[in-house]
Amino acid sequence: MGKGTQAKLLMAEFGIPQISTGDILRANIAGSTSLGVVAKSLMDQGQLVSDDLVNQMVADRLAQPDTKRGYILDGFPRTLNQAVWLDEHLAGKLKQSDCNPGEILPVVAIHIVVDYDQLLHRITGRRISPTGRIYNTYSNPPAVAGKCDVDGSTLVQRPDDSEEVFAERMKTFNSQTAPVIEHYRGRGRFVEVDGDQPVEKVTVAINAALHRLRQSANH
Repeated sequence: MGKGTQAKLLMAEFGIPQISTGDILRANIAGSTSLGVVAKSLMDQGQLVSDDLVNQMVADRLAQPDTKRGYILDGFPRTLNQAVWLDEHLAGKLKQSDCNPGEILPVVAIHIVVDYDQLLHRITGRRISPTGRIYNTYSNPPAVAGKCDVDGSTLVQRPDDSEEVFAERMKTFNSQTAPVIEHYRGRGRFVEVDGDQPVEKVTVAINAALHRLRQSANH
């Protein structure tokens, strides 16, 4: 279990929304919004959705009322351009706000570090039931191979969970996402957490890191 699982645990604990760019993208496409129509057209042509388009979708989501107390960004920013945009976007919102600057905390980044082989097993071993239950052929296999323990439905592997796609995603991470880590590390708003621990220990480590970062942001 990785960042998505931890994001949901934090969402439940703090009562703030998890904002996943993948979910935002799918929602815009399903709802045929103006941004979704453009994104679908690009994807149908085999092209990547641009940073500008993703940023616009995130801006729309951050403008919704449920984000006022905070939010968890899951999978964003993925590129340095997105990170710079987010900093500028939030700085702009602060200037337009009547709040005291100390009441609005800056973005803090948590990097969940996982061994390459462990991460490979997490991704390529993932199997999902039609109702959304998640299994893993390595760490959390169903009682009957390929079948959901609850309703016996057939488990499926998402196309983007294949080993080939994983290898490409790691190349993308090294070229695009690694600079985001340095961006936040350089601003003192970055903590690495060992993701090879049990889920509960990862959660405790993240909460402790968030507490430290929020304390330092207030000084």
